[in-house]
Amino acid sequence: MRYEIKGGSLPVVICHLDPGESFVSESGAMGWMSDGITMDTNMKGGLLKGLGRAMSGESVFLNTFTATRSGQIAFPSSFPGKIIAKQLQPGETLICQKGAFLAGTSAISLEVAFRKKLGTGFFGGEGFILQKITGPGLVFLEFDGHVEEIVLAGSEKIKVDTGNVAMFDASVGYNVEMVKGVKNVLFGGEGLFLTTLTGPGTVYVQSMPIQNLAGQLSRYFTTSK
Repeated sequence: MRYEIKGGSLPVVICHLDPGESFVSESGAMGWMSDGITMDTNMKGGLLKGLGRAMSGESVFLNTFTATRSGQIAFPSSFPGKIIAKQLQPGETLICQKGAFLAGTSAISLEVAFRKKLGTGFFGGEGFILQKITGPGLVFLEFDGHVEEIVLAGSEKIKVDTGNVAMFDASVGYNVEMVKGVKNVLFGGEGLFLTTLTGPGTVYVQSMPIQNLAGQLSRYFTTSK
């Protein structure tokens, strides 16, 4: 499987397929493809998994693209940011923000990930539900703005504004804690809660969550009655 990621802050991943190779993507993710690639829309994994994908920010139906002869297929990002490719081993799992999945090889498993702690669910920024992506296979994930990779040692912690959490290894602990101090809560501008991620494992944080950008832009919109 050969691929290249182009485009800087408006990225696209272009995959070069040999006959018989397949890719799965969320509905509407394909940008362009060669004539020798066929598309099949299906509810991969059945109704329950389809509904689970919908809860985690993806579509109920997925598209499977299969090459009948050598060709290429492209999946552009839906927002200025970064596309990250991850080669997952059998059983290797990533926990991602809602809507992160762009495309992957057909053996990739895409499921909903429920957070066990109630506080995390109510106040975790991305909500009670995250995406759980399990190998084996190659997966492409899209995130907002610049993405920083942080490696945490065992028991090492990092506190992150909830919307800036992009992805982390399944070995990383995930919780939410309230900002301490009345003045910090009232005047700090960071909200009431921060996400705490505890190692060991790798964490990916994003610089411009789309909801933050939408909030900034909304200040310049005017409505008329």
